[in-house]
Amino acid sequence: MNQHFPLILFFLLLHQKCLLSANAADMFIRTRGIHFFLNGTPFYANGFNAYWLMYLASDPSQRPKVSAVFRQAAAHGLTVARTWAFSDGGYRPLQYSPGAYNQQMFKGLDFVVAEARRHGIKLILSLANNYDSFGGKKQYVNWARNRGQYLTSDDDFFRNSVVKGFYKNHISSVLNRYNTITGIVYKNDPTIMAWELMNEPRCTSDPSGRTIQAWIMEMASYLKSIDRNHLLEIGLEGFYGQSSSNWRTNLNPGFTIGTDFIANNRIPAIDFATVHSYPDQWLSSSDDQKQLSFLSNWLDAHIQDAQFILHKPLLITEFGKSWKDPGFSPYERDTLFNTVYSKIYASAKHGGAAAGGLFWQLLTEGMDSFRDGYEIILDENSSTANVIAQQAHKLYQIRKIFSRMRNWGVWRRGRARRAPWLAAGNKGKRIGN
Repeated sequence: MNQHFPLILFFLLLHQKCLLSANAADMFIRTRGIHFFLNGTPFYANGFNAYWLMYLASDPSQRPKVSAVFRQAAAHGLTVARTWAFSDGGYRPLQYSPGAYNQQMFKGLDFVVAEARRHGIKLILSLANNYDSFGGKKQYVNWARNRGQYLTSDDDFFRNSVVKGFYKNHISSVLNRYNTITGIVYKNDPTIMAWELMNEPRCTSDPSGRTIQAWIMEMASYLKSIDRNHLLEIGLEGFYGQSSSNWRTNLNPGFTIGTDFIANNRIPAIDFATVHSYPDQWLSSSDDQKQLSFLSNWLDAHIQDAQFILHKPLLITEFGKSWKDPGFSPYERDTLFNTVYSKIYASAKHGGAAAGGLFWQLLTEGMDSFRDGYEIILDENSSTANVIAQQAHKLYQIRKIFSRMRNWGVWRRGRARRAPWLAAGNKGKRIGN
């Protein structure tokens, strides 16, 4: 059998169902069922994380590094970047205090959006951090304490009305930001693929998951009341909760954090699901083979559940392997990348829910202080760069096949519309030789 037959069959069915009504002028990424679309064609994300983009771009002398990383990414076929649209309190903040913003930092984010647009890369912008770096939920809780709120836990971020008001104000400030470079308000800019509510939200004080479930519902509804152009995701790592069977919860790597992959992503305002995977951290005492086995099972479960339970696309928005791991070799990292990429490709070519992966993290030359063990510098890590570029090519080929099918459908419909006119115009005369 032709190896492309399942792919062709999938595209034929998809083409018949939904694509002919697409607006060719719409440059926003959309979802339809378990797929992303751009201009009526399936969209697959081969991408990267670069949390530092706004931070560096806020210093004009460092902007060439931001431009370089986008240029190198585009040259390797990368299509999506995930980065922070927050920096709360502390050193060089975006938000000094609730509602008070550092315009130099905001101009840095303007530059990031403009450069992504220039290089044809879509952005996922995260709006807050679960962790203390760049402020996180702790900073919001401390701001509320300074306003007289009696709060006993950083998890009060998800419960306290004053804190939630601060966070909603940040959502509004970012979404309504006027870009000083492009002249486009963020909520109207198709360069942005999606908003992310929080990087890896966790609420260990309520393992039932009810607290985070209520918070997601409230914040997703609020964000969508401001911006219906863009997609929205939560920022989840993918841990299963009480809504799942024991077979699924047993996949969790030994801890409960108050999130629920199924229940959280079933919220209607959430457009697609996400999953992270760091077997070298989560199973640090296990050998590489056990870690890869965990990774394979972890991804299989989430791809299946996104497709058959959630009926939404899935992005693997963080994965990687650290060179600080004992016995590390580039081959081991490439093997992990290939494991993730092969799961995505196998799903995508059969019309499944896996729509792409974003590795952690991409740097460029001259950024030694940002190295965390997981960094990829495309001009230095040649074997991994080749693995990344090959995945980009494979996903591009899927999209290319669909584009041909779509163009063939347009030609066929146009020919059908012209047939009566041709017959009348030739009055039954033979056409051609």
